[in-house]
Amino acid sequence: MAAEIDLARTHPGSYRPGRPFAVRALWLIVEALFLLNPVVTSYGFKRWLLRAFGATIGEGLLIKPGVHVKYPWRLRIGDHCWLGERAWIDNMEDVTLGSNVVLSQGAYLCTGNHDWTDPVLPLAPQAILVENGAWIGAFAKVAPGRTIGAGSVLALGAVALEDTEPWGIYAGNPAERIGTRELTAT
Repeated sequence: MAAEIDLARTHPGSYRPGRPFAVRALWLIVEALFLLNPVVTSYGFKRWLLRAFGATIGEGLLIKPGVHVKYPWRLRIGDHCWLGERAWIDNMEDVTLGSNVVLSQGAYLCTGNHDWTDPVLPLAPQAILVENGAWIGAFAKVAPGRTIGAGSVLALGAVALEDTEPWGIYAGNPAERIGTRELTAT
């Protein structure tokens, strides 16, 4: 007979959030007041807040209103990246954005997951890497443990359940390669 799901016994497994409860609670308040708040528009101030809570942020990061970052201490962002309105970095594990990366409005990076082979569903988050020059389109989603290849594009609403190849263009759910990104000279 197969085991049955028993959520009364669920536990976080070996997962640890990386900061004490008091720091996580303080971050929720600061995030609500300054990152999620559409009135606060200073990119420099938002960068400073993320760094103050442990994020590694390169130069020139643009952070639009409504951006949600679960744990800044698990966030690394290269130079000259853009985070669009309502982008959500749900980083229970490390999320690394290379340089010149775009997360368009409503994009969702999800590192959280559960071990669905265990009847108590312990947490099993996995890191996400978005390489240099990649573009995560509006309302696109990236699954736990994925690498988005350098220069690749995840089109509007696409869902990356697998890694993307460098310079590929991906669309659909699940995302499939539909072309190659070619840059024109300026």
